[in-house]
Amino acid sequence: MYGEAMQPTLLIASPQMRDPFFEKTVVLVWHHDEEGAVGVVVNKHLHHSLGDVLDQPEEDVLSKRPDVPVAWGGPMESGSGTVVTAGVIAEDEGWVLPSGLAVTRSQDALYRLLREGAPVMLCLGYAGWGPGQLDREIELGGWLWTDCDQRIVFETPPSERYEKALASLGLTPNTVWMTPVNE
Repeated sequence: MYGEAMQPTLLIASPQMRDPFFEKTVVLVWHHDEEGAVGVVVNKHLHHSLGDVLDQPEEDVLSKRPDVPVAWGGPMESGSGTVVTAGVIAEDEGWVLPSGLAVTRSQDALYRLLREGAPVMLCLGYAGWGPGQLDREIELGGWLWTDCDQRIVFETPPSERYEKALASLGLTPNTVWMTPVNE
């Protein structure tokens, strides 16, 4: 993987990771190449509603979708939002992933998806890595990855997503001990 673009994936923090931001997280990474990587944490929901965090909420739409989760997406730009959806977006609205998921930063797309009844999650902030940084963290044993799976993101309760992502690899937190690749 090092030095080549990685397909969209679910990045899983190793059980040994003690970084206060990323301990026991699952990150949907939709961009990873030689210039860096970007994604959002999908298993740390906040106690906010969409109406609490949107600048100009469309009350008629929000009243019909009070269940839409708001998540902590990562430490970068915590005042901005990224929408993860299993709905359909146009290619010029964001990133369409091969897993049936899509990512957009468009508020117009968010409202359209809400009106359509599509599964959506609004993530505040994002996770970003500079050139080679994520590759080094993986080599040092900080992360595992699995296929991007919309069932983990939208059908599994947030408190179970970490274990479910590990289970997709046949692992549990007790059966994983990560060591640097070069050791």
